[in-house]
Amino acid sequence: MSSLAFLVTELQSLASETRRKHPEIREAAEKSLAILRSSPEQAIASLASDGAHSDDLLRPVFMGCATKNAKVVAISLGSLQRLIALKAVPKSAVPLIISTMSDAMSQGVDIQLRILQTLVSLITNFPSVHGDQLGEALLLCFKLQDSRIAVVSSTAAATLRQLVMFVFDKMVDEDRRNAVPANAMLEVTLPNGSTASLGPYATDAYSVFEDLCLLTNAEKPHFLHLDYLHKTFALELIESVLTNYHDLFRQHSELLLLLQHHLCPLLLKSLSEKAVFPLTLRCFRVVFLLLKKFSFELKTEAEVFFMLLIKIVSEDLESSTLDHAEVRPPWLRVLAMEIIRGLCSDAELIRNIWDRYDARQSGAKVFTCLISALKRLVTEKPALLGVCAQMSGVGVHSHSAEGPSGSSSASGYGLDVGGVAGIVATAASATVSGVVGMIGSGTGLSVEQSGMKLQCIDQLDKADSPPIPETYIYLLAVQCIVSLCEGFASFTGPLYTSIMVQRPRTAGESVIHAPPALDISSLPPDEPATIHLGIVRAMVDHGWPALLAALSFIIYTNLSDELFIDVLTSYQAMTNVAGMLALTTPRDAFFTSLSKFAVPSRVVSSLESYIEPHTPRSSASLTDNLGLTRNLVCLKVLISSALFLAGSLGESWYSILEAVQNAEYVLTLKGSQLPSSRRNSTIIGVAAASRVPSSTGVPDSVKASQPPRHPLLVDTDPESIQLAIQRLFEASKNLEDSSFQDFVRALCRLSSEMVGMQSDTNEFPTGESEGPDELPNPGGLSPRAGVAHRRRVSGIHLPRTLRSGDFGIERLGVVAMLNIHRLIYRPPDIAWDPMSTHLLSIIGLVSAPPAIRVQAARVLDECLVVIPRNLSPNQELQAKVQRRVLDVLAKQIIPPPADGIYNTSTNLELRRMGLETLHLILQASGHTLVVGWETIFEMLGSVCKPAMLSRADSIDSISTVSLQDTNRPKPLPLGYNNERGHTTLVKIAFQSMKLVCDSVSSLSPEHLRLCIATLGQFGRQAETNIALTAAESLLWSVSDSIQAKRKDAQIEPKYSELWMFLLVEVLGLCTDARPEVRMGAIQTLFRAMQLYGATLTLDTWNDCMWKITFPLLDAISTETRRVPLDSAVPSMEETPEQAWDESKSLSLQWIGTVISEFLVSKVLRLQTFIDAWKVFVSHIKDTVLLDRRSLSTPALQCLEKAVDSLLTADGDLGPRVAEAWEYVWQACNDIGVAIAQGSRLFLPPQRHVSAVHRPYTQDSLVAFTKVIRTTRRVSWKQTHTEWSLERLTRLMEILKGLVALYVRHTGITRTPCFLGVMTYSDSPDYRPDVDGLTPLQASILETAESIELTASGVPSLVIRDLSEYITLPFLAAFHPNQVDASVPGTPVTPVPASARKQVTYIGLSKKVMPSLVEMYLRFRDRTEIYEDGTLEAVLSAYSIPMKLKYDCPSPSKYGKDPPLWKTATTCFSRIVTECAGDVSRLGQSISDARVEAIWRRIIEGFRGAILADCSAAETLSLEEQEAEENFDLALISSLEVDLVPHLGNPRVPDYLIIQLAKVLHQGSQLLKDTSMSSSGLEDDDRTVESVYASLDSYESQISNIQSLGSTVVGSAVLRERFSFWCLDLLFLICSNVTSGHAESRRRVAALSLPSLLDRCQTAMVSYIADEVLRGNLPFPRVREDELLHILRKLLKLRLWPGTFWAAFSDSPTKYSSALPLIDPSLPSSALIPDIVRRSSVAHLFHFYTVLCELSSIPRQTPSTWIVSPPPTPASSIRSRVPEDKGSTPWPGPSAPRADMTSNEVTVVDARGLARECLKVLGKELGAI
Repeated sequence: MSSLAFLVTELQSLASETRRKHPEIREAAEKSLAILRSSPEQAIASLASDGAHSDDLLRPVFMGCATKNAKVVAISLGSLQRLIALKAVPKSAVPLIISTMSDAMSQGVDIQLRILQTLVSLITNFPSVHGDQLGEALLLCFKLQDSRIAVVSSTAAATLRQLVMFVFDKMVDEDRRNAVPANAMLEVTLPNGSTASLGPYATDAYSVFEDLCLLTNAEKPHFLHLDYLHKTFALELIESVLTNYHDLFRQHSELLLLLQHHLCPLLLKSLSEKAVFPLTLRCFRVVFLLLKKFSFELKTEAEVFFMLLIKIVSEDLESSTLDHAEVRPPWLRVLAMEIIRGLCSDAELIRNIWDRYDARQSGAKVFTCLISALKRLVTEKPALLGVCAQMSGVGVHSHSAEGPSGSSSASGYGLDVGGVAGIVATAASATVSGVVGMIGSGTGLSVEQSGMKLQCIDQLDKADSPPIPETYIYLLAVQCIVSLCEGFASFTGPLYTSIMVQRPRTAGESVIHAPPALDISSLPPDEPATIHLGIVRAMVDHGWPALLAALSFIIYTNLSDELFIDVLTSYQAMTNVAGMLALTTPRDAFFTSLSKFAVPSRVVSSLESYIEPHTPRSSASLTDNLGLTRNLVCLKVLISSALFLAGSLGESWYSILEAVQNAEYVLTLKGSQLPSSRRNSTIIGVAAASRVPSSTGVPDSVKASQPPRHPLLVDTDPESIQLAIQRLFEASKNLEDSSFQDFVRALCRLSSEMVGMQSDTNEFPTGESEGPDELPNPGGLSPRAGVAHRRRVSGIHLPRTLRSGDFGIERLGVVAMLNIHRLIYRPPDIAWDPMSTHLLSIIGLVSAPPAIRVQAARVLDECLVVIPRNLSPNQELQAKVQRRVLDVLAKQIIPPPADGIYNTSTNLELRRMGLETLHLILQASGHTLVVGWETIFEMLGSVCKPAMLSRADSIDSISTVSLQDTNRPKPLPLGYNNERGHTTLVKIAFQSMKLVCDSVSSLSPEHLRLCIATLGQFGRQAETNIALTAAESLLWSVSDSIQAKRKDAQIEPKYSELWMFLLVEVLGLCTDARPEVRMGAIQTLFRAMQLYGATLTLDTWNDCMWKITFPLLDAISTETRRVPLDSAVPSMEETPEQAWDESKSLSLQWIGTVISEFLVSKVLRLQTFIDAWKVFVSHIKDTVLLDRRSLSTPALQCLEKAVDSLLTADGDLGPRVAEAWEYVWQACNDIGVAIAQGSRLFLPPQRHVSAVHRPYTQDSLVAFTKVIRTTRRVSWKQTHTEWSLERLTRLMEILKGLVALYVRHTGITRTPCFLGVMTYSDSPDYRPDVDGLTPLQASILETAESIELTASGVPSLVIRDLSEYITLPFLAAFHPNQVDASVPGTPVTPVPASARKQVTYIGLSKKVMPSLVEMYLRFRDRTEIYEDGTLEAVLSAYSIPMKLKYDCPSPSKYGKDPPLWKTATTCFSRIVTECAGDVSRLGQSISDARVEAIWRRIIEGFRGAILADCSAAETLSLEEQEAEENFDLALISSLEVDLVPHLGNPRVPDYLIIQLAKVLHQGSQLLKDTSMSSSGLEDDDRTVESVYASLDSYESQISNIQSLGSTVVGSAVLRERFSFWCLDLLFLICSNVTSGHAESRRRVAALSLPSLLDRCQTAMVSYIADEVLRGNLPFPRVREDELLHILRKLLKLRLWPGTFWAAFSDSPTKYSSALPLIDPSLPSSALIPDIVRRSSVAHLFHFYTVLCELSSIPRQTPSTWIVSPPPTPASSIRSRVPEDKGSTPWPGPSAPRADMTSNEVTVVDARGLARECLKVLGKELGAI
């Protein structure tokens, strides 16, 4: 709703309200409404321009105000206010309005408030109101302000302020327009009597302000018609005007005159009178404005006010009395301090004060007096403020060593506990002990407790002073000081940054991160900034003592965290300002004070006497218990200031670094120690310190709700502080060179003094090994004279307390790592010389603690490692820096000559660290080194001991083991630890040596020679691994590098000489006492020769052979034969002798390899080849014969390689080759003799073999055979002819030996024999030879097979030897002796034969058996193999396993090979099948003796096979047993088909045929015990008397048949079928079944028939005799089958005519083919038998009596089913017997066969068969 609408509403209300009592007003109002409604805009315009309707519109308003009706008046005033707001009131009506409101002023409160509102609206909407009208309007407000009604008075006061402000606003606007007409100007009389023309608004403002001053001073006003005005209100108005329009006052001199002539005297007068709180408060407020805003315009008055305030503050501290009798109230000082606080917060004002007063010679020293007053104020009541235990170390006992001088640390401007105690004693008469009790009792300062929610100066509504805390004034003083300090910093800091850091720079100029101090003289003098900087510098220079004293006292008091931070920030501000303005003394003073606060000396010194507790504590625990949190905050500020002023500190770095050192000492080095309760003298008690309340006085329950702490108080844990310390040192990289040099020198000086304190002789380290009286001067360090003082200031004063490290050294390392670029690229005197000199002096100071020396070495080494990595590729710079680094490192590593004390553990550790550094340098930057290799090799060689280890003196764990008792502990030798330390040095240096060798290609020849010599030194060191690596690896790599450079023809001679120098160095290591080193050197030596031998000349090779190879063998052979071979002590570990053997073995291997590779191309062409070859072969032979057997194998392998290489020789070298292999064969022959003599096969176990006859290993024998085989190949290639038979015989003797066997049918006997390689029985390393050949056996066979068999006698030689190989499993198998062949004298532990290894030769036998058959078949036509007994040997060899049969050893261990007897039987059958005919075919070319011998071996073979013991077969399954019998059937078939036809040859003796028949007779036995058998059959009689003996035996048996019976059952043989087969064969060879070879068969039948008749007789007679005794007792089945089979065979048997007669004649052979004629003259008794014996059934006549007995047996006889086959020719066993396989050969009656259905089946019995035989006999006699 608009104001016009409100006006209409108001007029309507006025009309309605005056409708009854004041109709005239109603009418006037209605008229006004009508005017407004008719044309509102026109009506408003008419009012503003005082038009025709203006009276009509204003009339109802004025009429309403004239009534006494309050409601009507209120409505009227409201309407008037709306009209004024619409500016619808003409200016002419303003006086009427004012008078109307003046008349209505007596109405109620609402009316008065309406009047005030209307006045404000009137004056603000009508600027033209001024002069008297303005005065009248203001008068109304003043009157209402004096009202007793509070709301009216306060509203009027506010309205007055608003109107007065509006008055001055109009003056400002007037000044801005600056367009006041001259006629409008008014003349005004000024206070000084002069006049001035002012504008209307300026006149109003001047008049109003003048009247306010006059009214305040109780004078009559000129403008306002007031008689009285409250001073307080007047002062408030004045304050408002000055506050808002101070700039207007400074622009108008007339207004300033009012201040100078009216206001200032007024204020001085008021402040000089009795202090009334409301009035004084407002006076101070105005004074504050005057000082703050008009101090320049009112210079004198400001000086008076300043001094007045300072005087008020200082009154209680002065002894003079005041002007008035009464003492000023305390709140007066508080008000003054609040004013001063406000002034101090204006930094510019303070600077102006100094410039206007203190800087003038005649001026009052306002600033100086101010800070003095503040300093005196804060220190006036120390007991009230309390003491902060954290800051001074109160509760920590200072070490007694301090003595009386202990308090001297309180000198300066900071106060320690003693200073605090003195202040407290002065103020409160407290003793020192009372100080400690007072620590927690003081109120302290805090904004919460000491401050006021509303400061006194702002409490305008109070009539009396409010309650003021007692410490409030001290809080104000602290805030004043803080403000002053912050003012300095806030002005200086930005200017310093803009001038020194952010200033414009020229091209290429770097940014300065740590600028120096500001030089004001270099700045433009006329610039305001320069002027003010000079002012600040002068203020700080003059005021810092008082400020430092005040701050140092305040910070000791019990401050809250907030105030503590403020004070500490002031400290920092003053420190920074002094540093920025190059004020060295105040800067150092503030730093010193901060240092004491950061780490109180009492705390540091008391930590020296603490005892380490059993339970470790953290550093955080220590700081919390000792209350060091604020100290750490001080430390943070100290570090922050040092960082800010780093570029300008200069020598002041020393004190700062010392403070940081002490802080780190508390935080880290002693962080785990707490005071022990057992030492009451060291500390008053942690408990006392723990009783100190929180500095803020806030309960713990409230702390959680407090706002976040100041950032300075947050990160006070030790870790954060240490990070801050770290940042301080990291800032060193931002320093300029000069500043950095100061920093480093200070750090070195601090380190030197601290190290000197801890040295045994209290000497400071210098650049020399023995420290002089003064410190080293490169860093500008102080002399020793300051030792005692430095110890007191440091607080670390106990020289006996050894540190684990030095702070200065450690931080020097940090600084160096951060400033590597300075060390490299800047001149050495800036950083390198001070650092390196200091560190080397510490390292060389033998009296210094070892830990510190090691620390210095570590720091130095870290720098030396990093510097080469950061070098630029500038050649000149690289050379300088690398030389600098290596020279410094050499001083650390190389010990002084003849320095006995330098072998201590500490010095060894220092050298170790230096060597590790060298290793790192080489590892990272070795490829960039351009100088210093001589120094490097000197450093590496300095750790090598010149003395070479003697044999068995190595101390390395893997070296040779002493033969003494190792179980007994030994005392450590003197210097053992040093020896271990020296070994460590060697190890580390060697790592560097390996790096050098990795880049050896970059070394010059001179450096290479140094490298080789140094490697030789390492190869002779006690550490075996190092020596081994030097000999085996590094020297090889150097050799490779040298050879690579030999390719250049220009420098080839120089490097060839180097290579020979290297070989000589390696050769010296080849005889080292340690096996590992020897072997490594040997490998290196020969690898070099092998790799580069092709490039060597013949002369060089000649030298290599005679000066290197053979001397090496001589030297090693001397060692291997030094100790008697049989004197070794049993040991589980390798003995020195064995180690020497391994070395020689390696040498031989390499010699063989090198010679074989270069024999043809180089060695064979030497002039001295034959001599060299003889020496070489002699070495091999001597090694085999004289050395331990472990060397035989490599020696022979070496020889084999060399001989094998002769195969590639050219034809022109043939004579040399022939001579070479002949010499090798001679050596082999000698070795073969030694092998034969060295056998222990038949020696008793108690007898030891001599040392010369130590057993050879299988490997050595294999190697020996390979040498022979290779020699043969060389010989064949040269001559293309086989060796002579004599040499081959010798060869076979060497390979196999001579085995003599004597075989009897009862067993095999082995006799002593000469053994060769094959049958060598003493080897300790036999291998299994069951499933395959051992390497030795395979090699021997290969050698034998390589023999060319064309020459006469050679096949027999080879076949005979191979046949003996077959017998080895049965004749030469043995269990090797369980004795270590390499250690003779070792006691033998009996081992069961079943658990011992056995040499079986089974695989060899299996291999040779079929091969021998092939060889026989190949040479079957050569009579020599028959004549020289070769075939006999073969047959004899096969006979052995055939006879042993199941007693033969197993043919395989893992496979399923056929049994040996089966293989032998098969091979035997093949040879017999062929040789039977061959012997006959060759005829007389074979002698009868040899024929007899051959057939005897054949018969012996069959005898062994047929009569072999088969009892072992009982364990086999039935299927396996049947298979075994079927295999034997093949042998019987071979006997029938292949042997019998040739057995009747006249050259075969009779006894052999008879022996075969006896064999079949014995093999056909079905019972194991045959009591009726004729003993005569067992004889070997070769005459026919045995035949007649059998006849006599038959006749005796028939005559005494009744007496021969027995009831013994007997035991059947296992293999019945085989027995029947033998019986059938016996019948077959005696029968006439074939026409081929008739004469031969008749002879065989005649000689075999007696055995057959005896076999049948025994079976039948025994049955008849037993049947009589047994009666109805049945016979065993086998006897019944036997009887039936014999009767059937006898029934079918048809003899050759005359065979029976010839068999029983005196010459069966003679009469077998031609019987004599029948002699008719014989009597019938003789004639008939003679005729009968010539019959084909004569055998039936022979058994006539027996057959009659059988046919007459009354009881049932055995019977069986038989099949009557169709008539066929007689078949042999081969065609008939296999059909019965798998069933009983002759089944009984109860078991007819299934296939009998196709033939006639009948049942026969023994009685019937006997009768059939008798029938045949009757037919033959013609009786039937």
